[in-house]
Amino acid sequence: MKKTLSALALALGLTPIGAGVHAEEHDIQKHKGRYLDVQLLGVNDFHGQIDITRNVAGEPVGRADYLASYLKMRERENPNTLLVHAGDMVGASSPTSALLQDEPTVEIMNKMGFDVGTLGNHEFDEGIDEMMRLIKGGTHEKTGYFKGADFPYVVANVIDKETKKNILPPYVIKKVKGVNIGFIGVVFSDTPDIVIPSGTAGVEFIDEAQAINKAAKSLKKKGVKSIVVLAHNPVEQSATGEVSGELVDMANKVDDEVDVMFGAHNHRNVNAVVDNKLLVQAFSYGTAFADVDLKIDRRTKDIVKSKAEVVSVMQKGITPDSRITKIIKQAEDQVAPIINEVVGNTNQLLSGTEAYNGESELGNVIADSMTEETGTDFAFMNPGGIRDVINPGEVTWGELFNVQPFGNDLVTMTLTGAQIKELFESQWATDREKMLQISGLKATFDLSKPVGDRTVSMVKKDGTPIEAEQEYTVTVNNFMAGGGDGYTVLLEGKNPTVSVTDLEALVNYFKNRDTVSAQIEGRITKINQ
Repeated sequence: MKKTLSALALALGLTPIGAGVHAEEHDIQKHKGRYLDVQLLGVNDFHGQIDITRNVAGEPVGRADYLASYLKMRERENPNTLLVHAGDMVGASSPTSALLQDEPTVEIMNKMGFDVGTLGNHEFDEGIDEMMRLIKGGTHEKTGYFKGADFPYVVANVIDKETKKNILPPYVIKKVKGVNIGFIGVVFSDTPDIVIPSGTAGVEFIDEAQAINKAAKSLKKKGVKSIVVLAHNPVEQSATGEVSGELVDMANKVDDEVDVMFGAHNHRNVNAVVDNKLLVQAFSYGTAFADVDLKIDRRTKDIVKSKAEVVSVMQKGITPDSRITKIIKQAEDQVAPIINEVVGNTNQLLSGTEAYNGESELGNVIADSMTEETGTDFAFMNPGGIRDVINPGEVTWGELFNVQPFGNDLVTMTLTGAQIKELFESQWATDREKMLQISGLKATFDLSKPVGDRTVSMVKKDGTPIEAEQEYTVTVNNFMAGGGDGYTVLLEGKNPTVSVTDLEALVNYFKNRDTVSAQIEGRITKINQ
């Protein structure tokens, strides 16, 4: 998009194309042969859910082989189609993928025919080397050799700390019927705060908008005027159509030659225009995808019109892609003996859905499994680590893996009562409020008070006050122990000791009981909200 008038457009009697101003429809109709129709099909936050079916309004939705069928149907509508993704395609995955180092997910993306993708924060879960192995190929001790992705990954805002060079290309140019389209990738710059420290060791993250503008400048020098950003950054859209979030801020800062921005990270449904740039995000877990239609002027090489649709992957009436079904079945057969083991029972739905806002049943169960395993006074669990629900009835190892898929180690340490209060206050120290799930104590928070002074009461289960100077033993996971989610006070804990994984503790908790049940019992109280 250009803000300056196009001499060529004026000579042809067309409406000059400005920043996000679409060519008039009658001009497009008048010169049909001049325009190229390109279709972009976008997926975000798939999280290796290759074999998982979810329910929306009582209807089955998602699963990789159904997503593949939808993408194939849409591709048949336009031969000029590119498949793109905006990160978090792996990580926090179904055990069918995760236990095989997420190789089945990458294999499925290859088979689907993706053309370009970017990184999400979860691509860093197992560190740079493993991330690069999945992208470029290599050998893993568990799975052997894997060829990697058949398509390029781009990320403009992650650089090597020593060389200061991009760890992956900042952009890629795709040629469609003689027209170049530039794809720039960026990932959430706060990624180091939300993955374990080893995940981002050796790299640094720079401002997304600055990185996009640098890449856009380079693309424009090469004559590329149709530019798409794949951003693993959040964006929200209200029921009334109002949009907010990081992607909106970025849209207002980046070069006006950028035409489309795919968002991700917060798993929302978004289809909006900001600063004459089309912003789109398609939920998560393969339950939907974005279909973006572009009209590109073959002479000016610029996008003159764009529109988007977020399409739900409803299974009803759709035949799954047999090629993808075969890959899923092979992976399922490999991990079946592990994930199908029945480890316990529950007589209720155990959900952590409310964990960001307050106490939850599943949060209580997880935190209690931590103190039971380690014998500490208290335990604290970050709500972002609770990734699924547990349904009533028999509970399998695979179900518990879906709840806690990161393989985090439990870490015990000693904190003073004052440090525990500081830990609680950290819940409000970042942009996104979160509520620690707790075991062994009760806490009351006054949300009308300033951050740093909201914890008005901390007592043990028997009502004994927690004293500021007294020391207590606590259990957290290694993500939190490393200062993740802004819980940096945990870096000051004394005598840190690594224990079993969080999953192992949860499995043991279920195995030690005939039936697991939980309730909201007043561990967390919020007043003056």
